[in-house]
Amino acid sequence: MSHFRAVLFDYSGTLFRLEEDDSWFAGMELIDADGRRAVDEHVQTELMERLTQPTGGRVQTTDEAYQTWLDRDLTPHLHREAYLHVLRGSGLPDHHARSLYDRVVDPASWTPYPDTVEVLRSLREHKVKTAVVSNIAFDVRPAFQSAGAHADEFVLSFEVGAVKPDPRIFAVALERLGVAPCDAIMVGDSEENDGAARALGCDFVLVDPLPVAQRPTGLVDALSGRGISC
Repeated sequence: MSHFRAVLFDYSGTLFRLEEDDSWFAGMELIDADGRRAVDEHVQTELMERLTQPTGGRVQTTDEAYQTWLDRDLTPHLHREAYLHVLRGSGLPDHHARSLYDRVVDPASWTPYPDTVEVLRSLREHKVKTAVVSNIAFDVRPAFQSAGAHADEFVLSFEVGAVKPDPRIFAVALERLGVAPCDAIMVGDSEENDGAARALGCDFVLVDPLPVAQRPTGLVDALSGRGISC
């Protein structure tokens, strides 16, 4: 193994991915300027993009709603309010918006990447500490339990009151693990958010948040590039 004593992992798009099932959209329809229309495959893709990426100018918003979006990962209440605003603004009736949102925050809806469990197991066997450092407003621990995956610490934005790229969230993780920044590496799918760990002195490696089936060894490959064999 390398000199690294700890690996910090992002959650969404790194260890797990939210992948929709057609059943989530059964019976749903949009109401827009063109009237009512079924939620087809194209619309499904668009809705999922809006749920997993910043809204930008896709949905009309007020200053207050935009601030809620920026703060969404600090509390469950703001998270729910922000995402329901996006879904309603996309044309989903309220009951459909609430149904789809409930899928998003259900840990059972999240799929681990093929090498997630093995990588975490291997790091544990080699006495390398691990932490999940995520901008998120719901508890992801049940997803790990269901998958049989283990991490030493969970540093979640809504629990610690800091959101990446704020260095405080990385500092909390390092303090809990008892590891100096120079001995840790951050693995994530966002150069801006996850790469901010470098400001503290951590190393950083970027992974591509591809669909689960298209990234069988992304974590293994990322860590092997830093001399960590899993």
